[in-house]
Amino acid sequence: MPKRRHFVCGVLLGTGHCAGPGHTDSGTAVRRDRRQADPPLRRPFHQSQQDFRFVQPPSGRDPRQARQVEQSSRFRKQRRLDGKRIHRRQALRASCQWQRRNSRCAQRQCGHCFRSAARGAAGAHWQRNGRRLAAGAPPRWPVRVCTPHASLGRMKLAVLGAGAWGTALAISFSASQKHLVTLWSRDAAHVAELAASRRNVRYLPGIALPASINVESNLATTLASADLALIATSTAGLAATTALIHGHRPDLSILWACKGFDKITGKLPHETVGELMGTSIHYGALSGPSFALEVAKGLPCALTLAANDLDFARDMTTELNGPALRIYSSDDLLGVELGGALKNVMAIAAGICDGMQLGMNARAALITRGLAEIVRLGVAMGGKSETFMGLTGLGDLVLTATGDLSRNRAVGVLLAQGKNLDAILVSLGHVAEGVNSAQTALALAKRHAIDMPITEAVNAVLFNHADPRQTVKRLLSRDTKAESA
Repeated sequence: MPKRRHFVCGVLLGTGHCAGPGHTDSGTAVRRDRRQADPPLRRPFHQSQQDFRFVQPPSGRDPRQARQVEQSSRFRKQRRLDGKRIHRRQALRASCQWQRRNSRCAQRQCGHCFRSAARGAAGAHWQRNGRRLAAGAPPRWPVRVCTPHASLGRMKLAVLGAGAWGTALAISFSASQKHLVTLWSRDAAHVAELAASRRNVRYLPGIALPASINVESNLATTLASADLALIATSTAGLAATTALIHGHRPDLSILWACKGFDKITGKLPHETVGELMGTSIHYGALSGPSFALEVAKGLPCALTLAANDLDFARDMTTELNGPALRIYSSDDLLGVELGGALKNVMAIAAGICDGMQLGMNARAALITRGLAEIVRLGVAMGGKSETFMGLTGLGDLVLTATGDLSRNRAVGVLLAQGKNLDAILVSLGHVAEGVNSAQTALALAKRHAIDMPITEAVNAVLFNHADPRQTVKRLLSRDTKAESA
């Protein structure tokens, strides 16, 4: 009988004869002309042609090369089965594939059975390897990275400052179970209360402190094995806390979560930290629209981490990013800090507007013109304009100027009601950074010749006992000009 050549799924099969136990191939495959055959060998196989796909890997070859080998013309060799010369694929079909179709391939000689067994073995291997790495064992392949990024592993994070914001950040960072978090406070009595009740009743009542957070009053113990220090004190306490860190760990990387200017020197946080720690270490600011209570409750929040080194900012962003806390990286440290400091001044103005019940239109106008002042001064000092349109500029301004949890807005509301500033600050129980930042912001505006009428008005109400209503009238009676001026 003459040989017939068939073209099935782009593979030349040679003869149409096949001999097997109880099975013969009648050569019913669809005949195709060479010129009409689809040239790609890796196009999807039809269901009826699956048998030709599963072939036994050649001996001496890596099993993972099975598919590449079966489609290579180098291995189109003839084999003998029952005294007849047939193609290798048909030999496998007659032996292993026929057995698998009719019963089971007990010997697992076909490609399908081989791949299934290999896949199961690989899954078991990765499960064992994952448990071994979770126990702290070193990886067997140091160069190979199995995760999407090169992780720093489980960091030991020291959060310095057990106020509302420090406690909220410690809770958020511990929620991911990625890092060992220690919350430090200089007040030993406060630490004892936190350790006993596992609640920060003084600053975050009603929020439970996870058992995974270690509470400590000894700074040397806290910093001894720390990989990163996060300063969550007020701006007034930043310099003192940084000096303590330098005394114990001068090489430790530092982040801070405070916003504003130093009350005495008028410097931004990165200037203070740079003078005390030097520029050889990595440091940065964590800022953005965030209320401590919502972060502690695990509600979604987005922040920006800006540092003196962009690679460090990206690494810390990857490590600190959590289930409900999304963090973005930036290298505009100056712009991020200016946005966080100046928005507090505008929030006081927004509070005065709401306290006088001037309406939503007036609030929207005040926020918009306040943002214009922030951008003008920020760009003049070297910040990037796009930074002030992001989370640490516009985003933080909108939240602080409209949210009921905003301390700076609360100061403005109470000032509009005629209350004394000192009494307001005592009743708050928390620091309102906008009060300390207002004078420094006005001084910077005069130094850089920037027109900031809203900042001037806030200073007049805060420190010159100006009447809020008369101050608003003076703002509205100013000469007209172009919006972009």
